[in-house]
Amino acid sequence: MNTERREFLRQLTCVLPGFVALAQTTSAQAATETPKPDHDMSAMPPHWTGHEVIVQVLYPQFTALDLIGPHHFLSSLMGAKVLLAAKSLEPVSSDAGVKIMPDVTFADCPAALDLLCVPGGSTGTLAAMQDAETMAFIRKAGAAAKVVSSVCTGSLILGAAGLLKGRKATSHWLVKDLLPLFGATASEDRVVEDGKVITAAGVTAGMDFGLHMSLKWRDREYTDCLALMAEYDPHPPTTAGDPAKAPAKSRKLVEDMFTGFRQKVEAISKGG
Repeated sequence: MNTERREFLRQLTCVLPGFVALAQTTSAQAATETPKPDHDMSAMPPHWTGHEVIVQVLYPQFTALDLIGPHHFLSSLMGAKVLLAAKSLEPVSSDAGVKIMPDVTFADCPAALDLLCVPGGSTGTLAAMQDAETMAFIRKAGAAAKVVSSVCTGSLILGAAGLLKGRKATSHWLVKDLLPLFGATASEDRVVEDGKVITAAGVTAGMDFGLHMSLKWRDREYTDCLALMAEYDPHPPTTAGDPAKAPAKSRKLVEDMFTGFRQKVEAISKGG
């Protein structure tokens, strides 16, 4: 599907206004020359093809959509290389049981990264925050990467790695207020960019983050095409996805489910 998306983008962009071929042959020349392709790829703006190296981190029990949401758009950036990194090359199971194959191990991951992205989760996130090998990789890769990012509770992992100190950041609404434990200032924005650190709020915000990077690295027209191809114009049958609009009963039920998670995050922040 990735190849098909990219090819569709190539086809689509070639008919966008303002990107027609800059030179035309005369009718006499055209009669003697080999017919040109319907779509002249030379008319595509040079900055639409990049050379970014992107690494998304895998750890057991991560939340699948935290990874796949941004991956859909990041992998649609022409010229970009997206790698999934884990401790080993064995399949990594998400918290919903979806198994993902890593591309590289932490040890073999490229040193020069344009983007490091860490997904969130619940019990898996807590385990990752306390896993020496995972945290060592994130600290090292995060220090070297041009952009360090996270989706959902992945920001807690960045925080535990010491990468959020003095930064504005966001996370899942259930734990956003815990970010100051790691030296960060919590923001209400859905995608927060502060220097080289970009954090996205809960789960679905990872898709917004993917488009944010397209806008940052390509341009508005390219990003519009990506959103259009994905038909990303959500109209959910409920407004409860926004905690400010959710029924009080629903909010309390979810908050109660994560009481233990919050307590464990607080303990980890104190070195417990």
